[in-house]
Amino acid sequence: MIVDSKTLHNILDETGIVPDKNYGQNFLINPEIARRIVSILDIRPTDKVLEIGPGVGSLTHFFTTLPNDVDVVDVDNNMTTLLSVIYSDDKNIHIINKDARQHDVSTYNKIISNLPYNLTTEILTHLMLGGTSVERMVLTCEAETFNHFVSTSGKDYGPVSILIHLLGTIRKQFTIAPSNFYPSPKCESVVFTIDVDKNVNRSEVVSVYEMTKSLFLNRRKTIYNNLKKYLNNDALATKTLNALDIDPSTRPEQISPNTFLDIYQKIIVG
Repeated sequence: MIVDSKTLHNILDETGIVPDKNYGQNFLINPEIARRIVSILDIRPTDKVLEIGPGVGSLTHFFTTLPNDVDVVDVDNNMTTLLSVIYSDDKNIHIINKDARQHDVSTYNKIISNLPYNLTTEILTHLMLGGTSVERMVLTCEAETFNHFVSTSGKDYGPVSILIHLLGTIRKQFTIAPSNFYPSPKCESVVFTIDVDKNVNRSEVVSVYEMTKSLFLNRRKTIYNNLKKYLNNDALATKTLNALDIDPSTRPEQISPNTFLDIYQKIIVG
């Protein structure tokens, strides 16, 4: 079922469903944009696909002509009940009522989502950490939140962006005006891709991410102060920074993802 403004309001009127702010629900009502988003996922016949937060199925519709099995996960029982009826004859569409943060994402190589706006960072972190088979993700979030993901320095920069940049490549694809959603969000949304580098040492990157969560707890303190607290070893903190020619007065938000990787490797290798 193609979802546009008229179709959506018919569904809401007939079912009595109301977009739930607690779930961050803003339904995409422009079918051409939905088609474009799905096309960016570049689905091949052998791909195992996951969609998170389908709402009323704006993106889901465009999987129905494909041979792939597609798991569609939504925490809102109203949405999964509705979709189970709409796609009851589509045997390749599997509707799952579950919190995406609790769903095992390790077997999917393609993931797509108009991310729930109030859970964007939590869900993306779960996908990055648990998506051990993922090759490409096509995601939509608020423009301001995207800035946190793409940044490699400054106030928007942090452990999640480090995790993303060390595991793969993040690219902005296009923006979506608020009028293309119901209810309309307060700002533009960004469609972006993350292509995961399969040659990366995933376990090492996850360890770097865990380290940086500690190093960014006091982001206005120097890297030296944060590192010595993390290591509980002043001498090792000094030795590590000196070996990498890092100014001890540098703040964590001024250090690149690859340099954090260097710091981790220097601590482990010595």
